[in-house]
Amino acid sequence: MAISTSISRLAANYTRHGFWKTIRRAALAIKRDLFSNRMVVFYCDLAKRTTAPANIPSSLKVERLGNYADLGPQDLQEMTSFWNPKQAHRNIRERFEQGASLWLIRSGDRLAGYSWTIRGRTIAQYYFPMAQDDVQLFDFYVFPKFRGRAILWFLITHILSSLGDEGAARVFGDVAEWNQASLSFYKTSPFHRLGLARKVTILGYTLVRWDQNQAVEHKRESNPRLASLKR
Repeated sequence: MAISTSISRLAANYTRHGFWKTIRRAALAIKRDLFSNRMVVFYCDLAKRTTAPANIPSSLKVERLGNYADLGPQDLQEMTSFWNPKQAHRNIRERFEQGASLWLIRSGDRLAGYSWTIRGRTIAQYYFPMAQDDVQLFDFYVFPKFRGRAILWFLITHILSSLGDEGAARVFGDVAEWNQASLSFYKTSPFHRLGLARKVTILGYTLVRWDQNQAVEHKRESNPRLASLKR
């Protein structure tokens, strides 16, 4: 995370939660950066999916947006209100400008959650180059009052089905190893674990280190495409 973004988030936390909660959050962030800074990388091979697309309940509706102008003011407010709004607006604009898609899921007339995807490239330097038909899935979120209803599962399975219909080949996602909620979601999804990795960008160059283990080695040997990604 960029230093300016970290400072911005701390300032927003201070405004909302006060000094001591901000200090505790900052200490937790430092602890994670120092001792739990690996990312768990997942992939879904869309051509090998064997399950039928999920039937979304009639109470849920998924929308896909491709530019900033399509995002309604109420949705924008809900997406940016829980941390620094200025930085959040900037991130959303930049993602649309880079060609990302924003997927919204509604419960009734309320925004329940969202996720982002981008095809053929990544928003920031990644762990490996993306092929033309590869997709990065990132920053999915379900608002607190809608959690516990499988909202995210319906959203992501819908996204995977739509991307498969468009000819996408693979979808990649990653999550911090300390984020148990997101890890639990991936375990219930069509994604498979690729491995653990750390990356750091210095002067425009991204250095990636994969943590080798038997499970990752097995995936590399059994899938030449994934093996090539890590060499």
